[in-house]
Amino acid sequence: MLFLQGSRDEFATQAHLMPLIETLGARARLELFRDADHSFHVPMRSGRSDAQVMDAMLDAIAQFSGALAQDSGTADRESGA
Repeated sequence: MLFLQGSRDEFATQAHLMPLIETLGARARLELFRDADHSFHVPMRSGRSDAQVMDAMLDAIAQFSGALAQDSGTADRESGA
């Protein structure tokens, strides 16, 4: 499971998410986006734009998906599927 989280998210704080992620263990990955709120908006003072945050989110999703595909392919080869 991939969790995308803004560090300024007031609705799902890190204090709420961390116990769940710890319970899920290796099945969960948290990508924290500095200065982003619940909508992944960042203030101008952050030095980044919303578009840059969205690009970083897409990169995180692509990396996570790629790792899943690679793991799935390895499991298929090992099982003879």
